[in-house]
Amino acid sequence: MRKRHREKRPARPEEQRASLPRILVVCEGLITEKEYIEGFAKSCRNPRVDVDIHPGKGTPVTIVEYARDRRLEAIEQASRERDSNLEYDEVWCVFDIDDHPNVPRAKQQARDNGLELAISNPCIELWLILHFREQPGAQERNKLSNILKSFVPHYDKHVDFEHYKNGYIDASRRSQNLDREAILDGDDGRNPTTGVWRLTESIRKE
Repeated sequence: MRKRHREKRPARPEEQRASLPRILVVCEGLITEKEYIEGFAKSCRNPRVDVDIHPGKGTPVTIVEYARDRRLEAIEQASRERDSNLEYDEVWCVFDIDDHPNVPRAKQQARDNGLELAISNPCIELWLILHFREQPGAQERNKLSNILKSFVPHYDKHVDFEHYKNGYIDASRRSQNLDREAILDGDDGRNPTTGVWRLTESIRKE
């Protein structure tokens, strides 16, 4: 009985690179940042955004270190599976200034490892407020939470992006103006500023 000759299957080719960049966002906060970014990515119809929470109570330095490790893990997995789509094109660290120590060290480590930063000074509530009004001047965290509640009365750290969707363009413009003014005054990253607009603009790229 003659044996059938099968065509030898070629080795699996490396997957074609997807057109949208794959983005990893590592957050300090358990709720607010994660819910906002996931809601924003969904509204942009961008499925290639992963949001991760730093395990435990993170600081800017440990958040950057965790993001670096997650990026390396993705590179190793992509190499094993011969699929470059498993790598991250961009890795972002999202955290507040608050009273955190060693912020300059975290910034340097991020630069050394090719990571992006979205820092809010003093806190993420500033970014949310900018969806509704111009910046309120230098404030501390509790005051900003009270200001936000005048627009979102039941705000309790949870974020329904539908409440913020219509104000996004204004928030991006206002936060860019804050950055520009701070840089011109030689006080980059001062209170109030927020770099979340850099991350969101990257997510909404076509």
